[in-house]
Amino acid sequence: MRISEMNWMQVEDYLRTDDRCVVPLGSTEQHAQLSLSVDSILSERVALDATATLPVPVFPVLAFGVTPYFASFPGTVTLRAETYLRIVQDVLESLFRTGFRRILLCNGHGGNASAANTIQEWVAEHPGCRVRLHNWWNAPKTMQKVLQVDPVASHASWMENFPWTRLGNLRGPAEAKPMTDLDRMRLLSPPEVKDMLGDGNFGGLYQRSDEDMLAIWAVAVEETRALLESGWA
Repeated sequence: MRISEMNWMQVEDYLRTDDRCVVPLGSTEQHAQLSLSVDSILSERVALDATATLPVPVFPVLAFGVTPYFASFPGTVTLRAETYLRIVQDVLESLFRTGFRRILLCNGHGGNASAANTIQEWVAEHPGCRVRLHNWWNAPKTMQKVLQVDPVASHASWMENFPWTRLGNLRGPAEAKPMTDLDRMRLLSPPEVKDMLGDGNFGGLYQRSDEDMLAIWAVAVEETRALLESGWA
């Protein structure tokens, strides 16, 4: 359930019997033919679908992340790593202060995963609190399903092309794009990254069938729900 559909008194009542919540972490960055909000759309949606049968509140997605390498693509917004880490800490501190003790950070953007060490440090200073950083797209069962469908899966390729991340009738090329040399890309400046990537897809097909995508999504939702139900030991 969305926290935006609750008032503070309802949250106070909820916290008398449960202390779980979900905070989706996203990004606003280029995704080739897809929405600039892919990472935010997917992290929030997987959280909401996972809690559809659970009385666990889902906070609004944190829609900006750490993505300096895409800074030359129009529409991309990147935060400094220091800024992002402070925001995550402040969010956790606010939740802890009011009584949340089991917090799932449902992350949809690889650049945000750098917060892992900061989160561990924060937890060490807050005994009794559990915080899990869940990179939903490469969690074990979800990634296994992705690789079963197509082992060539990358940023802005078919693996992020869901019915809810497409833009109208826009569609990428029918043929697969050769994989980008990621080691070389990591050495480049943002303008050079833009020149190297072209449209932004790292490599692979641009789209697969909805049947394939919904099968992957079902695994991702169930894997996320399982963490909320029993992933706190």
